[in-house]
Amino acid sequence: MVLSYYGNSARHAEGRIALSQDYLVRYVGGPLDGRVDTLTELPQSLKETVTHVHLHGGPKIVHHYDLHYAIEYGCEYRLRTE
Repeated sequence: MVLSYYGNSARHAEGRIALSQDYLVRYVGGPLDGRVDTLTELPQSLKETVTHVHLHGGPKIVHHYDLHYAIEYGCEYRLRTE
């Protein structure tokens, strides 16, 4: 998997990329819409699906977000429409 990122980068001789800023992961749709997680380092792998469970006074509500890549945003999890 390849993560997109924002900021400047410089290539090392072995082909790795050094980042001057953090990785951004966006959430689209559902209760997490607009949330942006900032990662300080590139994870070994991202989860293909993230499950968000909303607990409140009533029944629990479960939302699933699937990993997508967007050229303009980088990594994003989009609400699964079943």
